[in-house]
Amino acid sequence: MPLEVESFGPEDFVHRSGVSRETLERLKIYASLLEDWNARHNLVSQSSLSQMWRRHFWDSAQLGPLVPDSAKTLVDLGSGAGFPGLVLAEIFRERPGFRAVLYESTAKKCRFLEAVAQRLTLSVEIRNARIEDAAPEPFDVVVARACAPLSRLLAYAHAFWGAHTVGLFLKGQNVAAELTEAHKSWRMDIHRHRSQSDPSGVILEVRELHRAAQRTHGKD
Repeated sequence: MPLEVESFGPEDFVHRSGVSRETLERLKIYASLLEDWNARHNLVSQSSLSQMWRRHFWDSAQLGPLVPDSAKTLVDLGSGAGFPGLVLAEIFRERPGFRAVLYESTAKKCRFLEAVAQRLTLSVEIRNARIEDAAPEPFDVVVARACAPLSRLLAYAHAFWGAHTVGLFLKGQNVAAELTEAHKSWRMDIHRHRSQSDPSGVILEVRELHRAAQRTHGKD
């Protein structure tokens, strides 16, 4: 079914995502807080608010079916206003033992994330820190949106990688060039999924992430 980008609202979100009405009501509170805070703090582009249910909430929620059933821990790198990490934390709030960690270096965005989590009575850990300063800590799922070019994003993600980690990264129309550059430094099992929220977007599902062997140049 084609995505009607201009008219996509909460009911379309429910239809596409399959979330419960209780989840929708909590996400509506999230949306209201985003509009309120954005007027003062510029958390997301003002122009995106008129299409927030597609560009932010559905863009994030479409990762849900790609999260393994066995996953219990998730980290969002550069969470910003909570997309996709906070939306996924809400979607998986009923999964026993599920734990979400959001990394965000900007203090005002962390305050927003804390305010939303409190209103939604959502248990998440918000870390006001730079990703590159994080100590190694494996997670089942690593997610990111608009965080960094893929090669640098993989360097960030590597600190959170375990034997069975899955990376889910939302990327735009430059993905081919980013993949070409990333393959110079990284070996990985990668699958592309067409974005359901953005005709020009793609979801990269990454497994088996390893640094590529560095070539050495010696003299004959």
